[in-house]
Amino acid sequence: MTITAAALLLFLILDPLGNIPIFLSMLRTLSPERQRYVLARELLIALGVLMVFLWGGKYALEVMHLRQDSVSIAGGIVLFLIGIRMIFPPPEGLMGELPDGEPFIVPLAIPLVAGPSGMAAVLLLGSNEPGRLIEWSLALLIAWGATAAILFSATYLYKLLGMRVLTAVERLMGMLLVAISVQMFLDGLVGYLGIAV
Repeated sequence: MTITAAALLLFLILDPLGNIPIFLSMLRTLSPERQRYVLARELLIALGVLMVFLWGGKYALEVMHLRQDSVSIAGGIVLFLIGIRMIFPPPEGLMGELPDGEPFIVPLAIPLVAGPSGMAAVLLLGSNEPGRLIEWSLALLIAWGATAAILFSATYLYKLLGMRVLTAVERLMGMLLVAISVQMFLDGLVGYLGIAV
């Protein structure tokens, strides 16, 4: 996988366009200056978490005696469920009921930006090809930077595109995530069963 392909995959998983309505609703009670501060803080926390999973994922797998194939299968299942929820969102929203007050770590940093699928994806990248950790870090930074740029311009994008277009984009991202999740699941299954492809 190239850096560009990895960055695109991670960008789709981080789903900034789909997260715009949730971020706007969570931050609407704060002043614009405070909104920017909270958004920057949550994005940096999410980046830190994803970097920890990227660089330390291999060791975590060894400590827990987990095979890479099982993580690929589990990541595919989680990604599939999130993709389905993006295509057919429940009435309470993608992430369910959200707490009141200023968000801290949950739910903006985790699980909206650094969700289970993102953690599984970077863990797989790092553990499958540990010699390319610098490249995967660059891919993650590119995806995170694009996500940050979109979320910082969320109010403008919401006014420009409107709710219908953002909803349509979220459904499209959900379809792509479902396809990616099925591939992750099949790759894990092939690796676990030792099937030559």
